[in-house]
Amino acid sequence: MKGDLFSSTHLVQPAVEPGMTVENAKCLRYAVGGEMFARQGSMVAWRGNLVFERKGQGVGGMLKRAVTGEGLPLMTVRGQGEAWFAHEAQNCFIVEVEPGDRFTVNGRNVLCFDASLSYEIKTVKGSGIAGGGLFNSVFTGHGRLGLVCEGNPLLIPVSAQYPVYVDTDAVVGWTAHLETSLHRSQSMGSMLRGGSGEAVQLKLQGDGHVVVRPSEVTPQKNQQH
Repeated sequence: MKGDLFSSTHLVQPAVEPGMTVENAKCLRYAVGGEMFARQGSMVAWRGNLVFERKGQGVGGMLKRAVTGEGLPLMTVRGQGEAWFAHEAQNCFIVEVEPGDRFTVNGRNVLCFDASLSYEIKTVKGSGIAGGGLFNSVFTGHGRLGLVCEGNPLLIPVSAQYPVYVDTDAVVGWTAHLETSLHRSQSMGSMLRGGSGEAVQLKLQGDGHVVVRPSEVTPQKNQQH
């Protein structure tokens, strides 16, 4: 190929460790030696001896998805080889889930994860009906979780003294021990006059971190997900 600069900049190097790594800002690589899980349709390339199969959610999972609108359409990847995953050229990053930890994340931000992790769909505590149906996937176990979002994510520390208020369309996920509730930042008079467009946020307090995307989901994307 002509253009040594292009080749040297974008040429894929051999994997140096098994499992999940960041290939570049828009793509994750997974060196598979057994089994892993990924978002359906997110594989962009692979090599080796791999099999891709749709992962069923089971009756309970399907019922939850029908009621909540939240779900993880997953595929199982098995065998020996390498696969690359991406979604709509969004930025990729990895969260390490340690034993005894829980990480709550919006299903739309999940790209792939280790088979050693498990997840279940739960209601965001304190969101109520007014939250428009805030349901997230809670990951437990020990392993790596690959996530995507538009732009570079913000990792904001949270404490009991300094709670953080996040737009419900911008939040990606948060660590286990944070308490959540809805916070109304406008007066009724302001809302009647049209408001600021930022009437309700998710309040997080306790000891941990929250991950926020530097943009809000558009109405069109909300319909898609």
